Amino acid sequence: MKLLFHPYLRYKFVNSLFTGLLGGAAFTIYGSLSPSTFSLGGIVLALGLMVLAYGYHRLMKLEYFFRFSLSAELIMLFMIGFFILFPSLQTTSLIIYSAYQLSFILGGYLVRAETHFARHARIMGWIDVVKQQGYLAGLLLSYAFYKWIDYYGISDAHTQVYYLHFPLFFVEMMVIVLLVRGFRSK
Repeated sequence: MKLLFHPYLRYKFVNSLFTGLLGGAAFTIYGSLSPSTFSLGGIVLALGLMVLAYGYHRLMKLEYFFRFSLSAELIMLFMIGFFILFPSLQTTSLIIYSAYQLSFILGGYLVRAETHFARHARIMGWIDVVKQQGYLAGLLLSYAFYKWIDYYGISDAHTQVYYLHFPLFFVEMMVIVLLVRGFRSK
């Protein structure tokens, strides 16, 4: 398997754009969860990161990096679709929080693996610049979206976040396509 630098940079930009678009939406979704849920989630996150870290010596292969990246993106796609279908349930909040925690566990490995495979400071610099550009663009777009939807009289935060998930679904599908294009089998 081979990492294709320029397609991978496009993936990182759109992935970070997605993250910026999502911005503060999670806090609105999590509003119905009790504070103890976050403590328990933090424990699961720490344990998951630790278990994964024990396997780094076996997992630092490009194929695993691709598989874990794709898994994290599919979790995000599932989470968005689930929220669109079931926006008002407390169970939805818990499932979305759990999906985020799982993606953060995978993300711990992905950050380490990305650094391992980038290897050169110049490449890591380009990846980080593109990520920040995408994140800023996503934050600006989410701000504009919320202002635009508010202009049309939709000011309830939960409703605004619900409507944001429709473009998020399509952006996440684009993220998955760009991720697949960023890798090539030998």
